[in-house]
Amino acid sequence: MPDHTHLLVGIKPILAISDLVRDVKSGSSKFINDNHLVNGKFNWQEGFGAFSYSKSQIDHVIKYILNQKEHHKRQTFKAEYLEFLRKFEVEFNEKYLFDWIE
Repeated sequence: MPDHTHLLVGIKPILAISDLVRDVKSGSSKFINDNHLVNGKFNWQEGFGAFSYSKSQIDHVIKYILNQKEHHKRQTFKAEYLEFLRKFEVEFNEKYLFDWIE
């Protein structure tokens, strides 16, 4: 998707998700910039969202990720993200979200 990406990863509980995301953002930004895959300098937004699922839900999550193009014809990324925050009972203040989305 042009405005977000989904990753499904399995990690050991000793690894901080923020460290994983930092490393993924850093490595992918370097790859994109070294290979001139976009005009200008590429960088990720400052924040991220991470949601956990049980092992029994992996097939469902994979299908969900693979169906992003169709899914986002019906629901915007912003609406979906807010739905996830509510579903997972994450406290948030909407004024701090999506300052880059008009």
